[in-house]
Amino acid sequence: MSGLKRKRNVLTVKQKLEILQKLDKGESASTDAEDVLNEGNTISHSAALQSVETLLNYMGQRGFDYGDITAVRKICVDIRQVLNKQQDQRRITDFLKQ
Repeated sequence: MSGLKRKRNVLTVKQKLEILQKLDKGESASTDAEDVLNEGNTISHSAALQSVETLLNYMGQRGFDYGDITAVRKICVDIRQVLNKQQDQRRITDFLKQ
């Protein structure tokens, strides 16, 4: 596995500028960034949740600002909501297949 290279999706300078301009205007640019970054290989929601929870533990140990920790907790909640929604959809699909 050490020889396996992973494709890394990165926003171009132009894409970053467009997103920053939208943010300056008060518009939401999160979906634009997500669309670009999700074009290739994506990380699973459960892996993302684990990474964010690890970050949260690190932040707690290092005494990060309460506001920063709260922002990371919100990310955990958002990921869990997506996971729960996917799980519900799978249950419905499995039920209908029977």
